Amino acid sequence: MTKVAVYPGSFDPITNGHLDLIKRGANMFDEIIVLIAHNPNKTSYLFSVEERMELISDVVKDFDRVRVDTHEGLLVDYVKKSGANVILRGLRALSDFEYEFQLALINRRLNKDVETVFLMTSYEWFFTSSQIIKEAASLGGSVRGLVPDIVCHKLKEKFAR
Repeated sequence: MTKVAVYPGSFDPITNGHLDLIKRGANMFDEIIVLIAHNPNKTSYLFSVEERMELISDVVKDFDRVRVDTHEGLLVDYVKKSGANVILRGLRALSDFEYEFQLALINRRLNKDVETVFLMTSYEWFFTSSQIIKEAASLGGSVRGLVPDIVCHKLKEKFAR
């Protein structure tokens, strides 16, 4: 049986922490689907879905078993439709755990055949988040080394306007 994991997120923008989880997940699963999922709690995004698809696709282009997709709606519906059986999620700090635990439980309640696997972030990325990266970049701070080079370039373009 092929083990396919869906790694959902808004990825606005993708960070080196996300990329680390994708690389590590690719060592555990036969395929990783990086899913740009719509979060109804987020009211605005810096990058459009199309821009995020393009950025992520560029960043993972050399990965054999990683593809990028987008979905609006219940995550478990997408997981089932895609033939996956695992949701891959990253944890940075204890503060992430309660929210992620709640999501895992509701997803399990909605579809008992879907498992959630948590990976702890590597220590280099413990403090990073897309929100913090955007804030630093918007104020002129350097985010080089925290995001892939193409993302660093696109952030500079966005905030130069």
